[in-house]
Amino acid sequence: MYYVYIIYSVDFDRYYVGLSSNVSKRLEAHNLGAVKSSKAFRPWEVIHTEMFETRIEARKREKYFKSAAGRRWRKNNLGM
Repeated sequence: MYYVYIIYSVDFDRYYVGLSSNVSKRLEAHNLGAVKSSKAFRPWEVIHTEMFETRIEARKREKYFKSAAGRRWRKNNLGM
């Protein structure tokens, strides 16, 4: 299984969209500063996850969330 996740930094009001087969381990990496692009905005908390059977499906959804349409969906459905 693969998961698309959205994490939020309360301190910096920033969002990060990613995919992983283990969200809790990936969140730990974000919060330890092991992910270069999110290191400066710690701490992070998971606010949304979606599960997919294949990495290809998960990657499509991740790309959607990063698009303008996906940002609108996130704003309308997650209050972001």
